[in-house]
Amino acid sequence: MTAFTHTIVRRPSRSLVDGITSAPELGKPDFELAIKQHNTYIDALLACGVDVTVLPPLEQYPDSVFVEDPAVITRCGAIITNPGADSRNGEKDEIEPVLHRFFDDEHIKHIEAPGTLDGGDVMMVGDHFYVGRSARTNEEGIRQFFSILKGWGLSGSEVPLELVLHLKTGVNYIENNIMLVSGEFIEKPDFADYTKIVVPEDEAYGANCIWVNDTVIVAEGYPTVLKAVQDAGYKTIVVDTSEYRKLDGGLSCMSLRF
Repeated sequence: MTAFTHTIVRRPSRSLVDGITSAPELGKPDFELAIKQHNTYIDALLACGVDVTVLPPLEQYPDSVFVEDPAVITRCGAIITNPGADSRNGEKDEIEPVLHRFFDDEHIKHIEAPGTLDGGDVMMVGDHFYVGRSARTNEEGIRQFFSILKGWGLSGSEVPLELVLHLKTGVNYIENNIMLVSGEFIEKPDFADYTKIVVPEDEAYGANCIWVNDTVIVAEGYPTVLKAVQDAGYKTIVVDTSEYRKLDGGLSCMSLRF
């Protein structure tokens, strides 16, 4: 188990209200409330003992608060992804200079077109990385990603997705061989060897929790998830992400943790 020391977040832009969504029935985000929720999210990360690099908003990229997608960070280096949504692809060029504060050129790699990869499709379990093949992450992107991992002595495996936007929409690793799983991931053979916390359908959004140095940050409003995580022995911090849910975003989406 590796402790995190650094996190990177990006402030939401006012253009957030025009971000991509598969759930327009939830309404547009309230920008002022989104700012308050982001502040609470940063406070939660700080309470877990990490430093937080706070990047300025990018008005030209409404979804750029979801800073996890344009990069994946491993213990060996960073990989600049090639996000699959056209409106988000330029975010990779904005995150790269930031990563140069932490890594030299040799330890920053790139996914190149026609490969596409979203960080939300990548789940780190020690030195192994599960990658969801999705509408945003294609076969060539996964091939390049695994090639980079192999060069660093790391490994990966592909997980086909059927219903969800990103892999971590429905499965999240919280260390100690424990995963939160919902929906299509409950019975996937890829995760048969893990202890599973099964998330009920009516709390499926709550499956997107994040482990940060023995504390699990849980979305507000999912009491079954919160109790199950606490019963598993973890300290917890609850953070409201209601405005980010309106854009298909969750807790893991809003930071890079390394």
